[in-house]
Amino acid sequence: MAGEFTKARTMNFPRTTVFGHNVLEQTADICRSLLFGEDGIIITGRNTYEAAGKQVEDLVSEHFNVAPVFTDGCDHDNVEKAKAAAKEMRSTFILAIGGGSKIDTAKLVSNDLGIPFVSIPTSIAHDGICSDRASMKNEEGAPLTVQACPPMAVIADTGVLVKAPYRFLASGCADVISNMTALKDWDFARKIKDEEFSTSAYTMAHYAAESLINNSTLIKPGLEESIWLVLKPVIASGVSMCIAGSSRPTSGSEHMFSHALDLLHPGKALHGEQCGVGCIMMMCLHGGDWKQIRDALKNIGAPTTAAELGLSSDDVVDALVAANKVRKDRFTILGENGLTRNAALNLARTTGVI
Repeated sequence: MAGEFTKARTMNFPRTTVFGHNVLEQTADICRSLLFGEDGIIITGRNTYEAAGKQVEDLVSEHFNVAPVFTDGCDHDNVEKAKAAAKEMRSTFILAIGGGSKIDTAKLVSNDLGIPFVSIPTSIAHDGICSDRASMKNEEGAPLTVQACPPMAVIADTGVLVKAPYRFLASGCADVISNMTALKDWDFARKIKDEEFSTSAYTMAHYAAESLINNSTLIKPGLEESIWLVLKPVIASGVSMCIAGSSRPTSGSEHMFSHALDLLHPGKALHGEQCGVGCIMMMCLHGGDWKQIRDALKNIGAPTTAAELGLSSDDVVDALVAANKVRKDRFTILGENGLTRNAALNLARTTGVI
């Protein structure tokens, strides 16, 4: 007789996702439809408050009592600052207005205090605007990815997002395109290590990356239509993590390379930019079409070389050698022993990264 079936899974998704031109105007109505209480906080930054925070505060103030909390970066101190403000106001909801660090801070506060939040991005530098994963820095300043809460709603105004520096959009595209090697790593781990696998999460993350590759020539600076093309894949990429219950469909060896760069040579480039370059090299290791990845990134205007990342050849080789040590719990094409220095050097040269 077969053993008793005991498998169970909880999946949390955004309840409402609204994106397009001038959708910020719907913020108050969306908050009311979600039955939020009267009091809430706005987690934002000084610049992002000017970009959209003040407008949102004015839009919702007729129905809600909200106050801005200014944070800079996502770390323990900023999370505790926002939590203290939420407790003081007896906040029943959070509006997160800004880039990745503001939204990630809100995810952690939402998770710790058990109150819902709305994600209102002012830039798309990575695929975390609607996921249930948060990136923060630990006490040593090293990057850390933790389980958190997804937003209850996402409001992405293309008219706001198009005003952000184009570099952020290109970085977000590169982050999503890098799903291609993350998925190859996941499938590899399924075959070699019998790792748990979700076909639905795989399919959604693959769609997101493939969509941006296929439309890479249409993504240009200053075009609101380009934001529109990018948003659905970015959202789909985030939702794939909610389905999988981890970052597995969107984070593999290319992200380990990026995290190694953050540890060894911090602040040189954006997260998505590093993942894009990592994806070129890891696709080569997989024996896949790395030139397709490189060409899509070039079409979008994302970096494809060490020099474009502001890195030296040695910086890239150092990160490649160290990459497999970043997450020892995640099996990838890098294997358990990683790359030798000569192998890393040959890989970077073969792909034109150095």
